[in-house]
This record gives sequence, C-alpha cells and structure tokens, in this order.
Amino acid sequence: MSSTSVEPLVKLAELPDRGRALVAARPIKPGEILLSDAPLILYPASASAAAAACSRCFRSLSSPSSAPIRCPSHCSASPAASSFCSARCLASHSPNLCLALSRLPASLPSELLSPSLFLLGAYDLAVASPSDFLRLLSVHGTAAADVDAPALHSLLSSVLPSPPSGFSLELTATLLAKDKANAFGLMEPFDGGDRRVRAYGIYPNASFFNHDCLPNACRFDYVDHGGERNSDIVVRAIHDIPEGREVCLSYFPVNWGYAERQRRLLEDYGFRCECDRCVVEKDWSDDDDDNDEREEEEEEGGGGGGGRNGRG
Repeated sequence: MSSTSVEPLVKLAELPDRGRALVAARPIKPGEILLSDAPLILYPASASAAAAACSRCFRSLSSPSSAPIRCPSHCSASPAASSFCSARCLASHSPNLCLALSRLPASLPSELLSPSLFLLGAYDLAVASPSDFLRLLSVHGTAAADVDAPALHSLLSSVLPSPPSGFSLELTATLLAKDKANAFGLMEPFDGGDRRVRAYGIYPNASFFNHDCLPNACRFDYVDHGGERNSDIVVRAIHDIPEGREVCLSYFPVNWGYAERQRRLLEDYGFRCECDRCVVEKDWSDDDDDNDEREEEEEEGGGGGGGRNGRG
C-alpha cells in the first residue's frame, strides 16, 4: 500500500537533540486533523488475528453480511492462511508472497511468526514497489536485540521463492530495526476489557512524530469502518498548538507511571525521556505512580491500546 504525503498542517524539521520531527506549520486548533497516513506494510499481530481478519486491509471477517474469500492458491495451508474481505483485496495479493507464506512451517513459534510476516511483507515490497521500500529504509531504526535476526534470515532464505536484490542478513537486521522503532498497532474494537492489537503497520509519515509523555496530539484508527482507507491512521490535535511547536504523540498509554515509561523507552527506543512531566515525576515514589494510575483508571474506566512498541 502506498502512503499519503504529509498534510500541510505539519511539516518536517530538524530539531536540536530531537532529530527529524514534525512541527506545526501554522497555529492549530484542538481536534484538527494533522495527518492521515496509509501504511507501507501491514501484518497480523498473531495467528489468531490473521485468521479473523482480511489479510490485506485487516478488516474483521466476522461480518454476517458476507463470507470471507479464501485464497485459492498456495497459502491456504499457511499458519497465517490468507482470507480476504473483498475481491479487490484478493486481487492485490502478491503471488510471491503467497508462495512464501505456504512454505512457512506450521510449527513456527509464535514469537517468530509476526516478525517473519513483517519481513516477508518488506521483501515483497522491495520487488513490488522499490520506491516504497526505500521509504521504509529511510525511517529511523532501533537495534532489535530481542529478535533473533540470524534465525529469521535463515527462515526467509528457505521460504522466499526468489530473494530480491540485496537480500542479506545485514538487510534483514536493518528491516527488523525499522519495525521495532516504527510499528503502530491497529486495535480490536473496545469491548469493555483489555484492547488487543489486531495488526501492525509501518506508516512512513507518522513515524516522524517524536514521543512526549504529555502529548499534544493523538492518533486514531478505524480498521473496521467501510471504504478503501480503513487501514489509514489519523492524527488529531488534542489542544492548541502554536506555529513552529513540535507535535508529539505518546508511544504508549498516558496513564503509565514514570518508571514503566522510562524502562519502555530505554528498551525499545534507546533514550530516556526528559519531558516536563518526567522532570516533575522522577522524584515521585512508586506508590505515588500506583495511586495515580488507579485514580485515573477509576475516572476513565480503564485504558488500553498499544503497538509493537507501545504506540497506543
């Protein structure tokens, strides 16, 4: 899927100690849409998510109005068997990706399935749309120390029908780093309990939003709504943002305590946050954090959401 261009309300800038970031191109009012972005790659969060959603756009297949369309080719026997919500989504299914999916071992451990599907999608993108593949490589990456890149590369070597130019362990490790630092989670609808991630996506423009524990913008996804753009994510302003101010998201639920936020940011993104909120909260005790989280959950009815790296 190709991605949209950056909307005129935000523009890319190089900020001291922040790197590339998105800033307000003009004064912004609360609720304004800052960005609508389509994914370069989408892939399921789990085998159960793959079975219950369209393999192309990840719309739920549980609608009583229409039966899912099964892939008639190789990948019907895959642990991430392909089914589609429409003939349009089926028609976009890549034959090479289909064959690669059919070669995945049925006994593939769950912790390897999701990154394997990301890598298969990335290498298929390299063949189908080299320009989008270069966009994927251009986003920031964080070394994925918790993923076995050699094992995943060996697996891909055995399942890809025709590895693309440049296929190597180094490139596989680089791609995993892009996934670790940039994947957004598309969420299951809220049903009163904990929300689960249905699919992950790499969104090339939204990847430029930096983190702040007191964000001035929030992202939304509407994966089950009708139309052809259901897998886009939308970013809206939370409050007034003056021209030139950096626009930030929170990479995880905002009711997390200081220690958990810092741990997650250091492990997944390699930095410690020194935003205004963290400066205030760093001297609080763990009991203070726990009490605040309980009070917030009581007031808001609980929270949920998150991506591969907590972007919720």
